[in-house]
Amino acid sequence: MREADETTRQRLADALRIEPATPSELAVQLDLTPESVLRHAEHVSRSVAGTETDEQVLVAPPTCRDCGFDDFDDLLNLPSRCPNCKSESVSEPTLTIE
Repeated sequence: MREADETTRQRLADALRIEPATPSELAVQLDLTPESVLRHAEHVSRSVAGTETDEQVLVAPPTCRDCGFDDFDDLLNLPSRCPNCKSESVSEPTLTIE
């Protein structure tokens, strides 16, 4: 299938099958915003879970670079600050399909 014929969600799933990436990295690659990457990732997660391939979208949680907090409620989110120490130095989640 040519790239022009693929949907955004198909291109996202293909990218996640190749290597883990953050929403910002995927946004640049797919010409989207990081927020829209996360919205599409939710749908991709449901789509791959409903197939016979045993694939799933895995999310490494965002992590505070100052205190190490990584117990965020919503893994598919771009937190602006750490709820534990209030630092704004929070890494993005990393997504992959395995």
